Amino acid sequence: MLYFDNRLLRELPGDDDTRNHPRQVRGALWSAVMPTPVAAPRLFAHSREMAQQLGVDEHDLASPPWVEALAGNALLPGMAAYATCYGGHQFGNWARQLGDGRAIFLGETINGAGERFELQLKGAGPTPYSRRADGRAVLRSSIREFLCSEAMYHLGVPTTRALSLVATGEAVVRDMFYDGHPVEEPGAVVCRVAPSFIRFGHFELPASRGDEALLRQLVDFTIARDFPDLAAAPDERLGRWFVEICERTARLMVHWMRVGFVHGVMNTDNMSVLGLTIDYGPYGWVDNFDPAWTPNTTDADGRRYCFARQPEIARWNLERLAEALAVIAPEAGELVLGLAHYDDVYAREFRRAFAAKFGFAAWRDEDAGLIEDVFGLLQQAEVDMTLFFRLLAAIDVEAPDLDILQEAFYRQELFERHAGDFVAWLQRWAARVRSEGEPALARVARMNLVNPRYVLRNCLAQQAIDRAQQGDLAMIHELHEVLRKPYQDQPGREAFAARRPEWARHKAGCSMLSCSS
Repeated sequence: MLYFDNRLLRELPGDDDTRNHPRQVRGALWSAVMPTPVAAPRLFAHSREMAQQLGVDEHDLASPPWVEALAGNALLPGMAAYATCYGGHQFGNWARQLGDGRAIFLGETINGAGERFELQLKGAGPTPYSRRADGRAVLRSSIREFLCSEAMYHLGVPTTRALSLVATGEAVVRDMFYDGHPVEEPGAVVCRVAPSFIRFGHFELPASRGDEALLRQLVDFTIARDFPDLAAAPDERLGRWFVEICERTARLMVHWMRVGFVHGVMNTDNMSVLGLTIDYGPYGWVDNFDPAWTPNTTDADGRRYCFARQPEIARWNLERLAEALAVIAPEAGELVLGLAHYDDVYAREFRRAFAAKFGFAAWRDEDAGLIEDVFGLLQQAEVDMTLFFRLLAAIDVEAPDLDILQEAFYRQELFERHAGDFVAWLQRWAARVRSEGEPALARVARMNLVNPRYVLRNCLAQQAIDRAQQGDLAMIHELHEVLRKPYQDQPGREAFAARRPEWARHKAGCSMLSCSS
């Protein structure tokens, strides 16, 4: 049995209005709201690692009481249902109140090791923050969220987790590309888990309303609960806390860039103060290398959230958080230090991560030019990012052979056209590696620890979705299993490491996705 503490409800003010209707919520940080029951819940998948960490027997998750709770049909003892209130900047514009529009918390549980986790159902029905939406989620987006959050965890990327994926037995109407063609799709609910789901936008909203008392209360609560090491220094804690948020965010961005992940919708309401990847919507992994690639149809024109701009946008989002915190900061200068710290940490960790990706024992200043040159080549020649780095480790630096990389090229004519440039670059790279005098086995092992063999390509997720919508769950489970060991070669599962097939280049769900994805 889980032990629920529900500290947020005890220590932060709630909404006096207990009716579940759209409204502006002021002077409160949460609203009580019950999930809306569904017709025929069925457990499709679960994370055994997450269940174990919570202290739940994974076999219990399939029991009727647990399935009912994970679907939003009932609460287990100690659970409490609510949604939180926040605002956010969306695509650079202040969007005012947003809130948990299709997420309902089940409370905070503390495991046997004293670790705190918030449980949250995504797709469990409307809340006071749903505006005109139904608060539901479709199976396709739920499969993507379940698989991606677990894939990121096993890649070593800070992330929220997924405990379960439950089909509802009900249809949900969605216009996937907002083009006037809504269709019925099967519904689902994901149980998300994190130490905290508090976002930048939680602080932006009370600051925008001039509610300094509520903002102070939220800051005090967040530091005390989620950053207890900082709670002992009350005179300095706001500045130190912001520095910590900046550092965690910088490290997260380096991880995204390292594995080729593109979030797709980096609004401030989708940014975690814990530095976790949060809210998996129109995300994607870079296939053929393109710094300007975005998986989000809404972002297709401006490419604000494209791959290359993610570190810049994270800093912009931190600036918005700093503006909110400045309302109560004794000295604004202490927040400026946090932004400078972001720059320093990102630069340092990027050099460390990409030195390892390229097989260097340590970064040298001249490596920047070598790396920029090959990034240009990868883009011009349509080379798969994940495959390139994995295959690069197999190159013999004593006799570099371009043919080893051929599998990473999407088009044979581009391989032939750029072969001379790649051979010249490989010679430079090999000389750089040889200059360190490191044994090949040590270099290869280091490269394979940071360059994944398997990532959740959109084409793989879409195939799992297509099969699941026909009642076949096998690919969900096989993908989940493959992605649990992303850095290991898994004989017999080579198809999961292959470059994107040509049929998926422009297929819906494989190339571009909407925010409803």
